[in-house]
Order: sequence, then C-alpha cells, then structure tokens
Amino acid sequence: MAAPEVCYGKSVWRWIWIAIVLVIAAAAVAALGDVRQLATRLGGFGWSAFAAALCLALANYGIRFVRWTLYLRRQGVTVPPTTSALVFGAGLSLSITPGKLGELVKSYLLRELCDIPVTRTAPIVIAERVSDLIALLVLAVAGVAAYGIAAAAVIAAAAVITAGLVLLAWPRPARALIDLVTRAPRLARFRAPLHDIHGGLAALCRPATLTAATALAVPAWACECVGFALIVNAFPGAHVELGLAIVIYAATTIAGALSFLPGGLGVTEGAMAMWLVRGAAHIERPTAVDATLLTRIATLWFAVALGLVCLAVARRRVRARSRDALRA
Repeated sequence: MAAPEVCYGKSVWRWIWIAIVLVIAAAAVAALGDVRQLATRLGGFGWSAFAAALCLALANYGIRFVRWTLYLRRQGVTVPPTTSALVFGAGLSLSITPGKLGELVKSYLLRELCDIPVTRTAPIVIAERVSDLIALLVLAVAGVAAYGIAAAAVIAAAAVITAGLVLLAWPRPARALIDLVTRAPRLARFRAPLHDIHGGLAALCRPATLTAATALAVPAWACECVGFALIVNAFPGAHVELGLAIVIYAATTIAGALSFLPGGLGVTEGAMAMWLVRGAAHIERPTAVDATLLTRIATLWFAVALGLVCLAVARRRVRARSRDALRA
C-alpha cells in the first residue's frame, strides 16, 4: 500500500496539471479566431523583433530569479542553486493562475525536495507579487503624466497596493481578519499557519527589503515593456514611443493582475489593444490585436512553456525522492 505522503503528492500533482490544462484550453478557445487572422496578417512583420522580445523576457526571468534568491536569504532558507533555479522556473508554469497564486507550487516543491516548511517560503511568493505590482506602478506612473492615459487604472492600483501595505505595516487588523476568516471549525486548523505566513510576509515587506526587491523588479519588467515596443514597431507603418509602450504594458499588466482572472486573460489583451488604438499611438485595430497577441506569446506563454519543462523535471525529482524514502 502506498504511503499517505505519496498519495497526497499524487493528488497535488493531479490538481496542478488540471488547472494548467483548463486555463490553457480556455485561452486557446478565446484566442482561436484572432490567431487564425493573425497568420494571414504577418506579412512584412520583423521577426527579429520577436526574437529580441523573447530574449528580453528571459532577462526578466533572470532578474526576478536574483530577487527570489534575495528573498530566500532573508528568510534564512538555504537551497542548492540548481534546485532553486528549477523551483523558480517551475513556478512560471502557474503564472496563468489568478493573481499568480499558483506559484505557491514553489513552496510545495521546496518542501518536497528540501524539507523546508511551506510557512517559511509561502511569504516569498506573495512578496514577489507585491514588489511586482509596485514596480509596474512605478513604470506606469512615470508615463501617465506625459501621455494622459490609464490614469484611472494607475490610481486604482495605487489605492489597492497602499491598502495592502497598510495591512502589513499594521498587523492588528490583518491578524483580526485571519481570525475572522478561520472562525469556521473546518478552517480553524489554517489559523496558525496563516499567522506565520503573515508574519513572514510582513518581514519581507519592511522598507529595506521591499526597496531592494522593487529595485530589481523595475528593470525586470522594463525589459518586457521594451519587448512590447519592439513588437509593435516591427509591424509596417506602426510606431509607438518607448515611454508610451511602458505605460501601456505596465498599466494593462496591473489591470490583469488585479482582475484576478487567470493570467489576466481578456483584461490585459483587451486593454492593451484598446490603448494602442485609442491612445497616443493611434495604431490600426488589426495591427494592435496582432501586436498584443505576439506580445502575450513572447511574455506570458513563453514563461508558461519554460515553466512546464521545469515543472516536469521537478516532478520527476520529487517522485525519485519519494521512492528513495520508501526504500529507506
């Protein structure tokens, strides 16, 4: 009979793969019509720009991996570099989940591969999202005044982020909220772990650590903003200034994240195409749609593809470790 830990592990992996397949299938159905038209409209597109955008996306992941390493050190977590890189890469496969919360799979993998408690590493995943949002907000604010678009979205994002930081800085209401949510008997067992996670998150969001993490996140996301500009400008007759591309990409990514839809699907694409058409760029709608789809392929779906490879390797390592434990 299989050990309970092994059965539990199989259940976790089953739900992870089901979530990934469902989101990818939904995205494929939603984009099918646009993709069919895209294939007929790419004559004259400069594919070197798409290759450059992929390289810039890799630079984004590389810089964010440095931040991930910083967070691990601040939490006192020691992980072999190859394992750390594999776990970080595996997390990219679940960047299509609402709010990227599926990236908590990194905490599960660190527990399974290195026996590190989830409560020590889960705050890192949430802190990554906090510094990502702040970095994108910085990039968006830098262009709002110059171009006068996305102001409402940026203000709303700033309000949400500020409210979240206030909760972290003022622990009493946050602890009270956790106690309220876990009042039900079935949820009571989650109260202590959630308090531990909140404590770890508050420590990672202290000014010094948050500033260092955001200082890394800003250039990371700026890379993808530049990739977006390159893709738009690679279409014949289309042109978007870099500053405008930065504010459009940053604002639409924030909107997608705050929508809590899987990967911001629909919200990010719709807003990005709309601002390319109606904003200062005045791009024709077919070109705007094509540029948006190619941008999402070079950023979101490229990350998911890399993440799936890392996730498959990580799963193989977890299974091997479980077999070794059963033999011991």
